[in-house]
Amino acid sequence: MVSPNGLKRSANHLAGPAVDSKKSKSNGSITSFFAAPKAKPGESKQPAPSSSFNKDKWVASLTPEQKELLQLEIDTLDESWLAQLRDEVVTPEFLSLKRFLSKEKQSGAKIFPPENEIYSWSRHTPLHKVKAVIVGQDPYHNHNQAHGLAFSVRPPTPAPPSLANMYKGIKNDYPTFESPPNKGGLLTPWAERGVLMLNTCLTVRAHQANSHSNKGWERFTQKALDTVARVRTRGVVFLAWGTPAGKRVAGINRQKHCVLQSVHPSPLSAMRGFFDNGHFKKCNEWLSERYGADEIIDWNLTPTKVSGPPPAPADKPDDTQLESSGDCDGKSDGLLPPEDESTAKVSKAAEAEEFDDDADALEALASAEAPS
Repeated sequence: MVSPNGLKRSANHLAGPAVDSKKSKSNGSITSFFAAPKAKPGESKQPAPSSSFNKDKWVASLTPEQKELLQLEIDTLDESWLAQLRDEVVTPEFLSLKRFLSKEKQSGAKIFPPENEIYSWSRHTPLHKVKAVIVGQDPYHNHNQAHGLAFSVRPPTPAPPSLANMYKGIKNDYPTFESPPNKGGLLTPWAERGVLMLNTCLTVRAHQANSHSNKGWERFTQKALDTVARVRTRGVVFLAWGTPAGKRVAGINRQKHCVLQSVHPSPLSAMRGFFDNGHFKKCNEWLSERYGADEIIDWNLTPTKVSGPPPAPADKPDDTQLESSGDCDGKSDGLLPPEDESTAKVSKAAEAEEFDDDADALEALASAEAPS
């Protein structure tokens, strides 16, 4: 059983060795990993909505087997999410997933991320604070990488290639943006500012990409995405990069929410339109227009720099923009841009591929994205 107090006591374990508090930390402002983040100027002060969910009563209603299988969810899934997903976690499909994971653990298999970090996304970004969603795929499967947030890696692991390309995309949108020192890749500041970074699968066997796919996580995380779309009635921004992510947001109401789609930031596809898709700025333009300039996302990951001034409300995109990046008024057909024959090829393998499905590119990069 994982103690919630234990989670708070281990709050600083991702920050690495202790440093002089007067000095800037090497990977941006690394806040407490499990503790609730402190309110900052410009961040949403919206209180948690009242809920009729009685967690103790719900736990008492579970069977002994359900309690045993769901102990991790009881202890570590943020209550704002558990209140909405409580019916899902007692379905035969989810309980089957938990039995599978229990057998994996009993077999001695090394599983990433660590057990108490599987649901860290829910604690960093409670449901009522979600402003934007970045849809990921499989957790990183090597040591000192995955910690429960899509694309994010533990320090001192350097940012993998896909994340490094995301930094380039932000730089194109906000020229004042600077990548974190020491090639850092910890994205907890984004999560604490309202960016839900949710992988499609939440666990993986060490060094075996996609080893926990089609075991039940896909259904659960789809329910989580659908919950955001249903509960966050004023609208949020969904950023879906690559064909698999695009399928995950296919049912999102684009009259209510902003859905931005493009190719994946993987080095095997980023040159086909990711760098200039403008998604980070478009996200903020939509949030500014919908909620006000104080509610935009600060993409900054360094302690002293800012990602740029609050942007003006977005002009209505033309048809070309709608096809390449999705739009926020429900008119996009969600198509990805056609491949430009003049685009530089990143490898001989890339030359031979049509890149119809970015999942293949991700799988090919599974080992390449591991730190050397």
